[in-house]
Amino acid sequence: MFIGAAIVLFPVIWFMLFLIFLPLKMQSQSEAGDVVKGTPASAPAEPMVGKKAKWATIMTIPIWIVIYGIIRSDIITLDMFDFYNAI
Repeated sequence: MFIGAAIVLFPVIWFMLFLIFLPLKMQSQSEAGDVVKGTPASAPAEPMVGKKAKWATIMTIPIWIVIYGIIRSDIITLDMFDFYNAI
């Protein structure tokens, strides 16, 4: 694995986890009972984006290390996949 691929792998994993964490523990303004004028009632009352970004980073680091280790040690290689004779 080249260093560029390793660097790109981290934000890909981070964004996937961040998008998974975004809807978790979300309470809408209508559920909270405080709808701000000019916003939809389904808008989050307190989105906690920073907290979710921090958790995405914390979870990304060990996942990235495991995936990087598997790719770097050649436990799984592209030669193991039969792309052309699969059908």
